[in-house]
Amino acid sequence: MPIVMSSDPRRRSAVRAAAVPGVSPVPASWVAVVSSNVVAAASTAVGPAPAPAAAAAPAAPVPPALDAAAVEAAEQFGRVDDEGTVYVREAAGERSVGQFPGVSASEAMSLYVRRYLDLVAKVALFETRLDSADLSVKEIDSTLAKLREETAEPAAVGDLDSLRARVGSLASRAADRRASLEQARAAAKAEAVATRTQIVEAAEKIAATDPQRMQWRPAGEELRSLLERWKEAQRSGPRIDRPTEEALWKRFSHARTAFDRERRHYFADLEQRNSAAKAAKEQLVAEAEALSSSTDWGATSAAYRDLMSRWKAAGRAARKDDDALWARFRAAQDAFFAARDAENAALDAEFRANLEVKEALLAEAEALVPVRDLDDAKRQLRDIQDRCHSRGAT
Repeated sequence: MPIVMSSDPRRRSAVRAAAVPGVSPVPASWVAVVSSNVVAAASTAVGPAPAPAAAAAPAAPVPPALDAAAVEAAEQFGRVDDEGTVYVREAAGERSVGQFPGVSASEAMSLYVRRYLDLVAKVALFETRLDSADLSVKEIDSTLAKLREETAEPAAVGDLDSLRARVGSLASRAADRRASLEQARAAAKAEAVATRTQIVEAAEKIAATDPQRMQWRPAGEELRSLLERWKEAQRSGPRIDRPTEEALWKRFSHARTAFDRERRHYFADLEQRNSAAKAAKEQLVAEAEALSSSTDWGATSAAYRDLMSRWKAAGRAARKDDDALWARFRAAQDAFFAARDAENAALDAEFRANLEVKEALLAEAEALVPVRDLDDAKRQLRDIQDRCHSRGAT
């Protein structure tokens, strides 16, 4: 709030008190409040001031009320001389802290007492935060240094020696708190390093797996999960020193690179093997289809057995190609064996019919015994034999 210089000499002296050389400046709001009190007192003596032409300015903020006992205790360590100079008594002697002429001794004293009580409040707040708040080591050191600076030679009235002693006693408590925080930070850092190391070792274990035994899809998903865990540890976990983090990241990155390289090599080789197997099986399918209409049952059956052995030795092509080629191979094979089975079934039926005829002829031959007419029996037997031979095999 800007302070306007008044023609009243008492008010000008109040403003000058805010700029005494070597003394901390008086807050503008304080000067305004004290000055308004001075003007009000003067108005009682000399009459009301002329009404201003413009609207009155907003009222200055009123400082919060102070504890009367604390104010009285602090005032015991100060005095105000006739010229308005305020002094504070310390163990080292009496020291001037400022000048506030033209006002009562209590008004001049109140500003410097409030400054003392403000310092007391700051120290008390730091004591409380030191016990309960999650302060960083930097905050502890900076706050303690600031309190030491502010209580060294403050422009304040109160028991400054005791206040400095409180600040001094805080140093050992702050050291203990600092040590506790550093220990907790070291433990958190060690845990963070252990967590990152577990991530790295898991990635290295995946990368070291035999490519022929690797389950590539699950392994790739696990590596992506490990990368997300690393990022989350960076975002929300305790910070670790740069050299350690860089060394661990280098190992993790190397494991991921090795995995990707081996995966590319594996699938490139797999593609080559699949292509070779596909070409070999296409040749086998062509041969099988060419044999499917053969009626040389024995030789063709042996040829199909050989084709099956060559099929197994050719290896697997890509699943889709392998399934399609196998369907064609199996269809050609089934066509041949179905034709062979049908031929065999027809032969079996013919043989059964021949057997039935020959069994009837055998019965006729048996009926010739006992022989009564040898010549007639021979003639009938030759006829039976001719008919038996004409029926073919059984």
